Amino acid sequence: MSEQTPTQPHCGESSGRQPALRVVPLPADLNPAGDVFGGWIMSMVDIAGSVAARRRARSRVVTVAVNSFVFKQPVSVGDLVSFYAEVAAVGRTSITVDVEVFVERDPVNPVALKVTEAKLTYVALDHHGNKRAVPDE
Repeated sequence: MSEQTPTQPHCGESSGRQPALRVVPLPADLNPAGDVFGGWIMSMVDIAGSVAARRRARSRVVTVAVNSFVFKQPVSVGDLVSFYAEVAAVGRTSITVDVEVFVERDPVNPVALKVTEAKLTYVALDHHGNKRAVPDE
């Protein structure tokens, strides 16, 4: 994942990527300091990562590991938060996904900032909830 400095909005989309998830945090998502709870961001990252893993597995998936998680900037209420997820590796039953999180701030003079990056691993499951092999592409 590359380092990102402030840019024009939709920085992920300018490279042809579409977000797996896009959300605006609400006041209920704030901690006492006025920033969005890290746990809220982590849960959204997990959902976004599972979208990419589910598509690749063509089945239900569950999170088995958070390999890395880095908060680079705080997220504020009113930020438009975009989660970009990309499959990084595929094992026999597992899928590792890189997730990058960007915010778009100030609708009058929009700026996009990379605020978080993470790597998560998911396992593919069959309809009984047992591990299953990830199909070839």
